[in-house]
Amino acid sequence: MVRKEARFYEKINDSVRCLVCERRCLIYPGKRGICWNYFNDNGKLFHIGYGKISALESRPIEIKPLFHYWPNSTALTYSTWGCNFYCPWCQNYHLSFTHPTDEEFIIEPEKIVEMALKYGDDGLSASFNEPAVNLDYIIDASELAKNKGLYSMIVTNMYFTKNSLKALIEVGVDGFSVDIKGCNKMRVLTGIDHTTIFRNAAYAINAGAHVEMIYLVVTNTNDFEECFEWIINNHLKYLGSKVPLHINKYYPAYKWSEPPTSINTLLKIREYAKKEGIEFVYVGNVHSTELESTYCPQCKKLLIMRSYYRVHEFKLDYIDGKYRCPRCGYEIPIKGKYIKKEYMLH
Repeated sequence: MVRKEARFYEKINDSVRCLVCERRCLIYPGKRGICWNYFNDNGKLFHIGYGKISALESRPIEIKPLFHYWPNSTALTYSTWGCNFYCPWCQNYHLSFTHPTDEEFIIEPEKIVEMALKYGDDGLSASFNEPAVNLDYIIDASELAKNKGLYSMIVTNMYFTKNSLKALIEVGVDGFSVDIKGCNKMRVLTGIDHTTIFRNAAYAINAGAHVEMIYLVVTNTNDFEECFEWIINNHLKYLGSKVPLHINKYYPAYKWSEPPTSINTLLKIREYAKKEGIEFVYVGNVHSTELESTYCPQCKKLLIMRSYYRVHEFKLDYIDGKYRCPRCGYEIPIKGKYIKKEYMLH
């Protein structure tokens, strides 16, 4: 096992309470938490999944999805093993439902940063499996990346404790693609307080980070009216009207065999979100240029045209550090700058 002591835990006699995520696992000596990445060794908590990379490749930022963060850039994307939610419809179950072992090859965070620079990527992204289970590694890698002029972002269920989230932001993680799994009246993921996701997303925004919310609409699971209204109302309550919302199509995976989300359901939720006042609402996983492009909320002009996770037209003025609609001057919230380059696979 890699001997990397965890940053966030408290001792309770011989046991420890992990304070990485809001699961707050009480871990007995010789045992692991629910994600299997944190291990109690004689009253100390160790991150035993540290550096055990399961996937590594350059990917466009739009695929995360993040549409208002460093548009058209690429991020060296990495993952480890395990999760703290275990959604039964997980597309990446082969990573999220696999536990780290002692056999995996270790890639130090310095190497990740070196590879990103070599490949010409603009930043790092922790994705594929839940980044919370890899917290200590992400903190180390993101701090190194910041020192080299790279951004750091994560694709996450956002179930961090406040202290672990604060630590991520302090070392330079300033982009969050946040999965809102549903509401507190679902028949699955019943041990999750979904309000916590909005609490943490609001904290990140107030700390200067960029957040976009991703609502995967799972048929007969989190697609009922009370649930999507709860999500959209909390989005406005905690995050405001300018934080983008992605309403994404679900496809059967792993243990979930409900049919794919109908386009009518996606459009119904989109219209409700727009009617309630969310300014930037996208429909994903359907490969519709119209539904994935950005329009000015004020004058309706097409500003950013996207297709298959790439920006094909970018029609914004950049004035005094802000992007604005060239027709009416309305400010379009974007973190970072538009990157003019072709995407190359590594």
